[in-house]
Amino acid sequence: MSSGGDENTQQQPQKEAAVKERMVSVTLQSAGDAPILKKKKWQVRASQTMAWVMNFLRAATKIKDSESLFVYINQSFAPTLDRDVGGLFDCFNTNGTLILHYAKTPAWG
Repeated sequence: MSSGGDENTQQQPQKEAAVKERMVSVTLQSAGDAPILKKKKWQVRASQTMAWVMNFLRAATKIKDSESLFVYINQSFAPTLDRDVGGLFDCFNTNGTLILHYAKTPAWG
């Protein structure tokens, strides 16, 4: 009977790993005078935070740490940096993609 409990114990970490490894579609669109990315659609792990997205954007667009960078969801509000991309995708995706606009100056919200 203990083997049944062991199977459930083994399946639980596998399910948690599958949830953490879920990939979501993210579209990055520039606004204002922000540099334009050649590739706009990306697959991002759902567990990544908006802070990770900001760091990725800074590296991809060569925006310096000393320069401002603003990220908006659906041209309306800026999410907090500790929010995970998967949760934002679940709430705000449009046609299967999370649309994030980025700018070097405040644009919306």
